[in-house]
Amino acid sequence: MVGEKSFSRREFLGLGTAGAGAVLLGGCGAASGGAGKTLKVGNIGWDEDVAVANLTRILLQEHLNYGEVTLKTLEAGALFQGVAGGDLDTFQDVWLPKTHASYWKKFGDEVTRLQSWYEGAGTLGLAVPDYVEAKSIADLNRYRSRFGGRITGIESGAGEMSIVQNRVIPAYGLNYRLVASSTPAMLSALKKAIAAKKPIVVTLWKPHWAFTDFPIRYLEDPKDAFGKPDHIYTIVRKGLNKDQPEAYALLDAIKLSSEQLGKLELSIRKHGRNTPAKGVRAWLEDNRRVVDPWMKAAKKAGKGS
Repeated sequence: MVGEKSFSRREFLGLGTAGAGAVLLGGCGAASGGAGKTLKVGNIGWDEDVAVANLTRILLQEHLNYGEVTLKTLEAGALFQGVAGGDLDTFQDVWLPKTHASYWKKFGDEVTRLQSWYEGAGTLGLAVPDYVEAKSIADLNRYRSRFGGRITGIESGAGEMSIVQNRVIPAYGLNYRLVASSTPAMLSALKKAIAAKKPIVVTLWKPHWAFTDFPIRYLEDPKDAFGKPDHIYTIVRKGLNKDQPEAYALLDAIKLSSEQLGKLELSIRKHGRNTPAKGVRAWLEDNRRVVDPWMKAAKKAGKGS
């Protein structure tokens, strides 16, 4: 992504490792009559993956009679290896062509990749409230006094911070100081500035619930200093379409817009990230029309098996 080196998204965002041990997320009673059907879903712990993996789990267990769907939180390499080796049935947060390029090169031939389920793109950028006058990163020097010559960042070790410091600022000749903090601190500063209608520019990425919760937008990047975007895919183990056609069809049918995913993430946050099933169920109450086509595809595949 930067030069010839490929960075993981975890490096970009400065997220801590999830650990190599399997962690069961959420809680949900098994649906009656489905004791024989199980699925193992890999989860990297990023907000969008927590959301889509738990949505998959609820739909399978509570609407497609799966007895047990387990979510295992692992690091990227273990997730790819797990799906390739059959220890995991699926992993739904594969960023290509850049972020997971090294893993795809190693394991791509050993897994099946489904269509991109996220209708947007995986991107990095500088975000501002909608009410600020600046439209492009190139405009920042013009409005330097209003922003205080400050870009509010996240963790200092994050690859995104390195990109802003070493690529974006030089590319646009910005007379700005990149201030490291933490992701929660950056979001808190953004919320506070918006409440006071003050200008602020922050490092941010998509998909992220902040774009749904706050009136914000990316500054345009005409020099492409952040690089081209990724798309988000699902991978499944070889043979899943034959031995679990319902699950395969559901995974292949899932499609979420930026707004739909953002609202799902916010619902999980609202109801408690340690109990994501509650947030998923609340979201489903208002989004039956979104999931109906997925369910029809899954049930049709199940009847044909």
